[in-house]
Amino acid sequence: MEKRFVYADNAATTEISKPVMDVLCNTLSVYGNPSSLYDLGGKSLMVIDSAREQCAKAINADTKEIFFTSGGSESDNWAIKGMASVMQKKGKKHIISTAFEHHAVLHTLDYMKKQGFDVTLLPVHEDGLVRLDELKAAVREDTGLVTIMFANNEIGTIQPIAEIGAFCRENGIVFHTDAVQAVGNVEIDVKAMNIDMLSVSGHKIHAPKGVGMLYIRKGIAIDNLIHGGGQEKGRRAGTENIASIAAFGKAMELATADIPSKIAKVSKLRDRFIDGALKIERSRLNGDRDKRLCGNANLCFEGVEGESLLLLLDMNGICASSGSACTSGSLDPSHVLLAIGLKHEVAHGSLRVSINENTTEEDIDYILEKLPPIIERLRAMSPLWERIMKENA
Repeated sequence: MEKRFVYADNAATTEISKPVMDVLCNTLSVYGNPSSLYDLGGKSLMVIDSAREQCAKAINADTKEIFFTSGGSESDNWAIKGMASVMQKKGKKHIISTAFEHHAVLHTLDYMKKQGFDVTLLPVHEDGLVRLDELKAAVREDTGLVTIMFANNEIGTIQPIAEIGAFCRENGIVFHTDAVQAVGNVEIDVKAMNIDMLSVSGHKIHAPKGVGMLYIRKGIAIDNLIHGGGQEKGRRAGTENIASIAAFGKAMELATADIPSKIAKVSKLRDRFIDGALKIERSRLNGDRDKRLCGNANLCFEGVEGESLLLLLDMNGICASSGSACTSGSLDPSHVLLAIGLKHEVAHGSLRVSINENTTEEDIDYILEKLPPIIERLRAMSPLWERIMKENA
């Protein structure tokens, strides 16, 4: 089989789809300032309002609850810092999260600790899932915020969001979820799931980079993160990125149009890859087999170094990842894999394959054709693999 190109890193970023690109290009000529009173500004405002309606409909929210941002990291920062500021005024200083959140959350929580807040990070266990009873046990009288990601960006495990939301609502605790990986892959209803704040990033759903949103439930008051003008109903200053917002709205509409069909198609391809990859000696799937995103497969291969694996896959035209693209320059093993209990030497040999509705069976078979000989080659050069073989002789 000849070399081909297979993009299998959609958890890192996605290609802008043709319908979204059309909206983006067509809207670039809409240059009026949406805050202006004249007709040209009004046309720009109409574009933004239309995108806001698309985003609200996608998660069963009200248009007044949708606030456009520059992406997931800003949305996470705004949700946490904005709520922490309100908590402080009420004498609450305790925040609950998990040990394997995206660094946009974890690093923000580190910052909040320096501001005098207490943070509890729940364990996620070998299956990569939060236990509701452990969340309940962690709650204190001064707990004001729970922030738990909807689905993990590395191992793809989906958390019991509706149950967490119900518990937080019953106990008067604000609940935020980073849904960057979940939107478009899981059906989301913020009302039914009792979600108070939810972060989304455009470039994970075939929209441009640099645009996203934060859903803030009506009645939830948080302080602004960016100050200046009166844009976004006075909640987020800065002249709006009209074309990207329009593209993002279209992407949200398309991503949530028929999720059950997408899950059925993509999960079948995911399982085809997992079953094939697990035939490789001393391999393991990371995270729960079933409670995971339809397009995510994260595995470890003992005796293999992840970066070398990625480079050799790339030489064969395959784009994949060893973890989060946000930390690709780090030599440390994934904090996510360590959080589920893997040893450092095992976590170093991770591979994340993230596919979508455009992936084909031929793509999966091509990866499975190239992967085993690459791992065999790397193991042949690895002192660690030699030691593993001796220990298990």
